Amino acid sequence: MVARDVMTRRVVTVAPETSVPEVARLLLEKRISAVPVVDGEGRIVGIVSEGDLMTRPESGTTRRRSWWLSLLSGEEDAATYVKTHGSRAADVMTRDVVTVAEDTPLGDVARILEERRIKRVPVVRRGKLVGIVSRADLLQGLASAKARPRKAGGSDRVIREKLLKALGRESWAPLGQINVTVSGGVVHLWGLADSAEQRRALRVAAESIAGVRAVEDHLGEVPPYLRGT
Repeated sequence: MVARDVMTRRVVTVAPETSVPEVARLLLEKRISAVPVVDGEGRIVGIVSEGDLMTRPESGTTRRRSWWLSLLSGEEDAATYVKTHGSRAADVMTRDVVTVAEDTPLGDVARILEERRIKRVPVVRRGKLVGIVSRADLLQGLASAKARPRKAGGSDRVIREKLLKALGRESWAPLGQINVTVSGGVVHLWGLADSAEQRRALRVAAESIAGVRAVEDHLGEVPPYLRGT
């Protein structure tokens, strides 16, 4: 398996000028821990994670440094001030973003996540963002691979592409909350559905794809009090 086989394609992104409160709202609303920052051409220029927003004056979490340490590291203090007080995504984002290509083997993706101590890695094609692989996506891919022996000929990839394309045409499909992996003709559904009806619809959609041998539903359901937020 490679990155394209498990990556989430419907990636929530923000622009460099997106306000910090709007970024925070998106993280909460979409139930994600980070959001890539892309320019007008779709090229990734940074990423904002929950950690980037942990020390902010609005929440009273900024830390004042001692005066003598400030004298020794003026430039660092200036950078820290921008990070903690900036009003736009471009001010608070991490700029040194590690990325992978679509054909990067999952073993290499796992090594990057471990060595860099990061939770997710964007997938790019010629510099443009096409997906993202999180630790959960990686584990889902590995779990699917162990469930059934992989079929030759790349048919699993074709099934996944067809299913994602079919779901993309459906307004009810929660593509921002789910992921799909396929192994040995078995479709595995991961993530969160808004209702039992939505879970059934996802199963039916998967079963309608030619070549699917079975569907494994690993989906959870969004609690009623969080639906529609």
